This record gives sequence, structure tokens and C-alpha cells, in this order.
Amino acid sequence: MLKMQTIAGAILAAGASFAFAAAPVLKVTKTTTVNAPVAKVWDAVKNFDGLNTWHPAVASDQIVEGSNNKVGAVRLLTLKDGGTIKEKLLGYDPAHHSFKYAILEGVLPVSDYTSTVSVKAAADGKSVVTWSGQFKRKDVGDHPAANADDKTATDTMGAVYQAGLDNLGKVLGGG
Repeated sequence: MLKMQTIAGAILAAGASFAFAAAPVLKVTKTTTVNAPVAKVWDAVKNFDGLNTWHPAVASDQIVEGSNNKVGAVRLLTLKDGGTIKEKLLGYDPAHHSFKYAILEGVLPVSDYTSTVSVKAAADGKSVVTWSGQFKRKDVGDHPAANADDKTATDTMGAVYQAGLDNLGKVLGGG
């Protein structure tokens, strides 16, 4: 009996360590209140080929496949430091002022990345902009490098979102 318990324990322990080996799904959400009505804020963020007009790290944003604001469109972001990111539009809902996209490839320390940007009305003619994403770290191995671990992935994406939202607030009248 003791031998069976030992074997069962070993199998459970092996299974548990295997389950933890996979990189976890990470989530980041950043929100800002912009001193502008929803229509004005949505007009500023709605174009899939327009991230460069409000995100300070993006030098250019061009559609390389499909049509702007149509599901399936692919954009190529060129960052001011020369890095690039290719993203695909997964959903576009102008009635609810939101869109969803995925990163196909790029310099960010993430994989399996999807994100949503949405704009909602707030009190006194203001708007709340939410940018949220879920992803895994780029290095999904058991022992990721220090610059490819969960903390790096979440800190980087949090900083990307915050920089964009802060600048959007400045562009549109305070955040």
C-alpha cells in the first residue's frame, strides 16, 4: 500500500510541476479619463492606422494587408527607436467605440498577445479610455531570461499603455 501511495504521490507531483511549467496568461489594464466627449476621443483613436497620431513611441503606422478598420487588416508599426511590430485587427465595433487586435510579431517581450482599446462616456462630458491586453511572456520556457520573464512582459505593456493614454489625454485636453 505504501508503495502505491509513493507512486501516486510521485505522479501527482510530476503532473503538478508540468502544469506550472507553461507560461501563465498575463493581463494588464490601464485606464484614463480624458477631458473630451466620447465622439472626439473615439475619432482620435479609432483608426487602426493612426496609433502614431497619439502614441509618443510610434513613428509610423501603415496598413500592409487589408483595409483600415476592417477585420483582418494588418498594420506595421515602426517605433521611434527603429523597432517594428506587426498587428492584426481582430474586431472593430464603432457603435461601442472599441477595437481588438493581436500582435503577430515584433520587438515587445510578449507572445500570444491580444488587446482591446475602448472609449466610454463619463460624467461632465468626459470619456474613459481603457487599454487592456492579455498575453504570455515572449520566452515561454521554464527558465526565461531576466529580460523575457513575466515581470518584464507586464511592466513593458503597462508602460506602453500608460504612455499612450497619458499622451492621448494631452492631445485631447488633459488626462
